[in-house]
Amino acid sequence: MLAKLTSKNQITLPKAIVQQVEPTQYFEVQIENGRIMLTPMRVQPADLVRNKLAALGISETDVEDAVAWARQERA
Repeated sequence: MLAKLTSKNQITLPKAIVQQVEPTQYFEVQIENGRIMLTPMRVQPADLVRNKLAALGISETDVEDAVAWARQERA
């Protein structure tokens, strides 16, 4: 089956392919031996936050420090 890559880097997956996997909105994308591999994923909202924090280089300690700072009483 063919799928066209648009000028905005979007691909519409063929209906016959999508019907063979559980309904999902997100796919993990990897390159394996020159092939683009899509794996259906269930993303939990907390996962999105964790991934964003990791991408920004923010650790659990940074978050704990920020919460402690925010809870301090101000004079």
